[in-house]
Amino acid sequence: MSTRPKARAVSLTVRELAERLGLSFEGDGAVVVSGVAGLDRAGRGDRSFLAHPRFRPHLEKTGASALILAPGVAWDRTPVLRAENPHPAFVRATELFFKPFRPDPGIHPTALVSASAKIGRDASIGALCWIGDGAEIGAGSILHPLVAVYPGVRIGRNAVIHSQVTIREDVSIGDNVILHAGVVIGSDGFGYIKGPDGRHIKIPQIGSVRIEDDVEIGANSTVDRAALGETVIGKGSKIDNLVMIAHNVEIGTNTILIAQTGIAGSTKVGNNVITGGQAGLADHVTVGDNVFIAAQAGVAKDIPAGSMVGGSPHLDIKDWLKLSALLPQLPELVKDLKRLKTKLEELDKK
Repeated sequence: MSTRPKARAVSLTVRELAERLGLSFEGDGAVVVSGVAGLDRAGRGDRSFLAHPRFRPHLEKTGASALILAPGVAWDRTPVLRAENPHPAFVRATELFFKPFRPDPGIHPTALVSASAKIGRDASIGALCWIGDGAEIGAGSILHPLVAVYPGVRIGRNAVIHSQVTIREDVSIGDNVILHAGVVIGSDGFGYIKGPDGRHIKIPQIGSVRIEDDVEIGANSTVDRAALGETVIGKGSKIDNLVMIAHNVEIGTNTILIAQTGIAGSTKVGNNVITGGQAGLADHVTVGDNVFIAAQAGVAKDIPAGSMVGGSPHLDIKDWLKLSALLPQLPELVKDLKRLKTKLEELDKK
């Protein structure tokens, strides 16, 4: 099965680019752009953007041939496309210039596909993939080499499953899901009870995992299957690398979990939640909608909707910031307290 390399789209003039993005432009519309780059790295033929006024010094030094700028940002050295929010416009423009690597449809001759598996139209099954009995792969989905799909798995349309991903039995994955290299979905939850002789007895993990549409999960992250019922990742949620989600966890829609976040069993995380890196959530906790959890926070109890928290154990983020500011002063404060204690003892003696 042949593959196509990463392709660069045809070059566009500033005028053509503006038309495709629905933006106005200033300057020479005939200038050709054929690539994208950050302000500090852009050169001739590249297009860049200014995301925030603090990056203005980079703008002054950029070699880009064209720029996407917000209204009111003065610039006349190169053609300018105007966008109320330059960053999303830059992202849309980038999609016009570059196409991700995509293998041709078909099943590689070295793949092992069960006779009872169902492979959708225009799906691509890479070298040395294994697809078990009764599994279903949706139309247009891509399995890169060395993906293991256990029996009974259901993968929706236009999913992209990268190399070394393992999807355990009876897991359900929606449309447009992206699983990066090394992801494991549906491994056993960590459940044991201690027997009378002190040995740890494994609790059977007989539930499953449901990953809804438009979810993306970063490299080497894991989502454990439920002991009973389902572990759920809600529609549109994005999970960074090295995130651990335990059994029976429920993640809401459009939630973002940053690298090394760990969520213990049966915890419920609401919609539009953001966790910072290395945040840890204890078991059986409920986190409301629109919550922000700072990096390295330790969440040990429920968090109401709309809260911002930090620290371990977690506090309201304003209180946590005040305490953080005081921490460097603690050594001197302790010395002051000792001096005061000594003086009080001397006064008592008198």
